[in-house]
Amino acid sequence: MSLTQAMYAASAGAFKNQQKLDVLANNLANINTPGFKQDKLVFRVPVEAEMEGDSHTDFLQGPSAAMAHDALTDFSQGVLRNTENPLDMALDGTGFFCIQTPEGTHYTRNGRFTVNEDGVLATMDGNPVLGKGGEIKIDGRDVSVDEEGKVSVDGNEVGSLKVVTVSQPDSLKKMGNTLFASGGSGEKEAEGVKIRQGYLESSNVNSIKVMTEMIDISRSYESYQKTIQFLNDATKKSISEVGRLA
Repeated sequence: MSLTQAMYAASAGAFKNQQKLDVLANNLANINTPGFKQDKLVFRVPVEAEMEGDSHTDFLQGPSAAMAHDALTDFSQGVLRNTENPLDMALDGTGFFCIQTPEGTHYTRNGRFTVNEDGVLATMDGNPVLGKGGEIKIDGRDVSVDEEGKVSVDGNEVGSLKVVTVSQPDSLKKMGNTLFASGGSGEKEAEGVKIRQGYLESSNVNSIKVMTEMIDISRSYESYQKTIQFLNDATKKSISEVGRLA
């Protein structure tokens, strides 16, 4: 491998580590966000490299260079935390709350709800939480929700939360504020999931694990930087010596 190819390979390695750090930093920043689902960066080897083995060389990234393919979301459940707030709700099991937004129906595991200016159950941004029959009106003081999602106000049932599962969770797209868009994935009514009133689902980010990974990747990134500096100095020296021989 020439100095130029080595330089590009080291630069690609540093860039991949920077991508990993960006994903981990975002996970760590949302460690206290209810219902947040961490992302994991996935790399792939180009098809040409898989077919040709070690004979494949990418001039920009070195032999058989793996490339960042996508950030996949880990939908594993976080710890359920008791808040004693009757409008806080958590899903114990697989499923999503359905939220009506200006862009259509979105999904979330974040059950920190409130009552918006129209008097309906809503997210903290004011978007209505959907029930099986549409929006759920909250006109009263005493709100109770059973494990099946039936909502009662002052003893009168006013609706039932719509909780669904999607056929292809990996196709869901993050839209910000812990919301997901369908990405073309079909939905169906969730089975076996229980609603826990007065609880919130914590982020599924493991802070100790993430910080350990960030330290390791930071060290690797620094190593690539030192390699790049070494190759840069070697290139300058080579050019200088060629100049003197000429």
